[in-house]
Amino acid sequence: MSIHAGVPGRTRHDILSEYLDTLALVERLHRLLLDVIKDEFERLGVLDINAVQALLLFNIGDNEVTAGELKSRGYYQGSNVSYNLKKLVEMEYMHHQKCAIDRRSVRVRLTAKGREVRAIVAGLFHRQAQGIGDQRLIDLAMLTEVNHTLRRVERYWGDQIRYIY
Repeated sequence: MSIHAGVPGRTRHDILSEYLDTLALVERLHRLLLDVIKDEFERLGVLDINAVQALLLFNIGDNEVTAGELKSRGYYQGSNVSYNLKKLVEMEYMHHQKCAIDRRSVRVRLTAKGREVRAIVAGLFHRQAQGIGDQRLIDLAMLTEVNHTLRRVERYWGDQIRYIY
């Protein structure tokens, strides 16, 4: 078995194994995040919105965006963005308006009701960050390094997609 350049003593198999563990962990973490958000809304008795929609509202924040921008800016990763936007407009969490320049495009922004949901998610994340710090589960330097590493993987994946075409 050959040694991977840049990682002395590690075989390609070791790196593959760790990479697969990382992929599985990222996927599990995303699902757990959605469960944590869902549980918070159930605890508060807010049952008309799901975790994906709440996270979408959190990510949009004070911005006014199109459906296409939601994906390109990384606010939304699912394939059913139109469905969730339609539901959020119907439930009055978002305003929508046809774009003056391109009438085919619709711009969306949060309503007061949507900003309330965003505040709930922001409060949840604030409490979690406080708890992680208070319990000394991870410090700022470690979290910064994790973010740096994940951004490098994100860039690598993005490059892989661009080079396909």
